[in-house]
Amino acid sequence: MKQLHNFLKKHNLKPTRYEKYGKLYFIESDGEVYAVKKKSEYKKDIYRYLDSRHFNYYPKVLNDDDDYEITPYIPNIEYPEEQRVVDLVDLVALLHSKTTFYKEIEVDYFKKMYEDISGNIEHLEEYYSDMIEMIEKEIYPSPSAYLLSRNINLLFSCLYYAKENLEKWYELVQTKNKARFVVLHNNLKLDHFIKNQNSYLTSWDQARIDIPIFDLYKLYKNHALAFDFAFLLQEYEKKYPLLEEERILLLVLIAIPSKLEFGDSLFETCSYFTKEIDLLYKCLKWVNSYRKQEK
Repeated sequence: MKQLHNFLKKHNLKPTRYEKYGKLYFIESDGEVYAVKKKSEYKKDIYRYLDSRHFNYYPKVLNDDDDYEITPYIPNIEYPEEQRVVDLVDLVALLHSKTTFYKEIEVDYFKKMYEDISGNIEHLEEYYSDMIEMIEKEIYPSPSAYLLSRNINLLFSCLYYAKENLEKWYELVQTKNKARFVVLHNNLKLDHFIKNQNSYLTSWDQARIDIPIFDLYKLYKNHALAFDFAFLLQEYEKKYPLLEEERILLLVLIAIPSKLEFGDSLFETCSYFTKEIDLLYKCLKWVNSYRKQEK
């Protein structure tokens, strides 16, 4: 806190009111409101690169060479979340379009990715096989255990789909020596999207360079139960079409179930399991629909 006070004093900011939300401070000084947050060196590089690609849809940083960054407070206009998430997807498509480049990759780039995902699928197959074996031995399983056992075929169906299509993806990419990269925001959620006169993405702390589907995967994990992700993907691809191998890998990733673990609270465990199972049902329905479209 002392470091923050020294920073505010240095920039002649005299707070009359401030509020803290996680790592972000909203500070009012002389009738103006600012957002203040710890700065990372990597974020400076990302901002410079975004500017060089003419992507300026983030709150402008008002200072430089400090441990904190100051940005103007931008109020969010209120409108339906169904439209907000479409606007967010449009902005992400623009981000990827503006920052696309192709580069040569190391020989084992896709091989390592394949081995990591394949290893995760095999681990989950063993994990759920052991878990269902333990549950079946219980005379009176708990509600959360019963919920899991009732839906175990769903989990294995999703794992089978992921395993099958991972092989299909690897056949497409194993001989490639180049890949398409973009700047990933890497933490996409509606909380990090502001709509005013312009659209803005905030919270770039986790930004990195990688293939574009990882932004879509994060958005899916955060909001798939609330919105029609198949529709959002269509909207995204109107502006930034995915390559065949990218689309297949995205479907593989979203089909892989989370590792469901029993918690101390029965209610919280049941709620968590229900949410993840609902997500898998939605995923399988979408995947089956996508298969029909392919045919």
